[in-house]
Amino acid sequence: MTIRIAMWSGPRNISTAMMRSFGARPDCAVSDEPFYGAFLKASGEPHPMARETIESMDCNWHSVLESLSGEAPGGEPIWYQKHMPHHMTGPVALAAFTSHRHAFLIRDPDRVVASYRKKNELRRPEMLGFGQMRRYFEFEAERTGTVPPVVDSDDILTDPAGVLGKLCIALGIEWDTAMLHWEKGPHPEDGIWGEHWYDKVNSSTGFGKAPGELPVLDGEYRETADACRDDYEELARYRIKA
Repeated sequence: MTIRIAMWSGPRNISTAMMRSFGARPDCAVSDEPFYGAFLKASGEPHPMARETIESMDCNWHSVLESLSGEAPGGEPIWYQKHMPHHMTGPVALAAFTSHRHAFLIRDPDRVVASYRKKNELRRPEMLGFGQMRRYFEFEAERTGTVPPVVDSDDILTDPAGVLGKLCIALGIEWDTAMLHWEKGPHPEDGIWGEHWYDKVNSSTGFGKAPGELPVLDGEYRETADACRDDYEELARYRIKA
């Protein structure tokens, strides 16, 4: 039986480092934002490398879902799928992911905004996915009658082994210390957009330093982070702590 893990997060949430972490397990396949091409094609969002991304991916919502619900690449027993809730603007809803175990990766919106604005134009709070991630969390909690696991990137960076160990328990898989280290450089599973977005994680071999003070924001960036604050804090109430 394949254990399919759908990890939902916004951009700039150490989501690629988390994909690296799970990909370092010998029993786990990983997939990088499989609906990104479909989102870009349908929305016309002017993201960096949008054309190349669309050309490199299956952009049919239903066939992507069908693929993600099948056997894991290489026949691995665990399949970690990195997803962005704000990509899910097409006909595929969370209710269709009946064969997945869902988890949520969050990060303080001040840190997200400060990181995102270095890589792409930030025009509205919805581009960061906090509201949709909260709705997904609430839907899954109601559907299953249990609280799905939530992890905060600050907590992971502070104590990777402690938080990831508890996350593995919550997902029903064994903890593996291999998750603390990975090979430097691009990985074969990376989306083509990694050329623009993944420079920091590509230079790493493990999780980075524990976070310091929150960055200082002003103007529209302050307003965007503040607009995401309530959704973040509601999700943070349930986060796993070491």
